[in-house]
Amino acid sequence: MAERLVGDAFTALDEQTVVVVPGTDAAALIVPSLAGQLKSVLDQRKLLATRIEELLESHPLSAVLTSMPGIGVRTGARILIDVGDGRSFPTAAHLAAYAGLAPDTRSSGSSIRGEQPSRRRNKQLKRAFFLSACATLADPASRAYYDKKIKQGKHHTQALLCLARRRADVLFAMLRDGTFYGPQPAPAG
Repeated sequence: MAERLVGDAFTALDEQTVVVVPGTDAAALIVPSLAGQLKSVLDQRKLLATRIEELLESHPLSAVLTSMPGIGVRTGARILIDVGDGRSFPTAAHLAAYAGLAPDTRSSGSSIRGEQPSRRRNKQLKRAFFLSACATLADPASRAYYDKKIKQGKHHTQALLCLARRRADVLFAMLRDGTFYGPQPAPAG
């Protein structure tokens, strides 16, 4: 019986035909070309990332920026591009407003509508501060502040934005004074 099953299996395999889908030959030509282009783009991206890292390291404020937890090469580069040395902002509130981390009160005549996120903002800078805040949730002081905001009734995203705003204030002071980040002890209780 086993010999018959093996024979039937080989007979069935011989009877099967493979249908060639139209365009298979074209795909065989296009896919390697696309793969080569993708590899080239990835190589250019690696080269650009290395160059950005070199430029950031050569900047005088690089050590100040990267001393703050949650700020790496990409975030530090974004902050340097948009904020520079921070001298163009008179206060930390101005920096937070520029980044879109400060609420904006809408008013018209005697009508005052509540606070809403600012429409005049730098979206890339806001994203950099937001991602930096996400990255520091393992830090005890940042986590305590985040948990405090959650206990106040804020949702996850709102609490992260509050933390991002706080980090913008700290970063402003660091850039203004040229000082490195000094971890603050987590509040008791």
